[in-house]
Amino acid sequence: MKKAIKILGIFILVLVTAMSFSSCSDDDDPTNNDFFAGTYKGKVSYKDGSTDINTDNGSVFVTKIASGTKYNFAFSNSIPDLNGIEFNQEGDHTLVMIGSNGTSYIRIDNNDLKIVYIKDGKTWTANCTR
Repeated sequence: MKKAIKILGIFILVLVTAMSFSSCSDDDDPTNNDFFAGTYKGKVSYKDGSTDINTDNGSVFVTKIASGTKYNFAFSNSIPDLNGIEFNQEGDHTLVMIGSNGTSYIRIDNNDLKIVYIKDGKTWTANCTR
């Protein structure tokens, strides 16, 4: 009996794991979902007065927060996060940061994330894909 329960438990664990992997799709579009979470991988960097982080193998975990227009960007490699950045939809599948200008620009779509964000003497950059 204990062996049957153990086998059933392992089967359920495998089933739940398989379902969770199949529900996470790289085809999720950040513009079409009320909730979005996805990881973009590629080149990321951060600079401030005393810190200079630059890697070709970094990542940015992007989440769309409850407001529907604001996003959070969690960087790898001990780079500080960017939170509460507001976006407008541009075209069918692209989001562009509200207030984009010559020194701050974030563009996100299903496959690509581009960031050049400068604030208070600090600079975040990302050139990543999903």
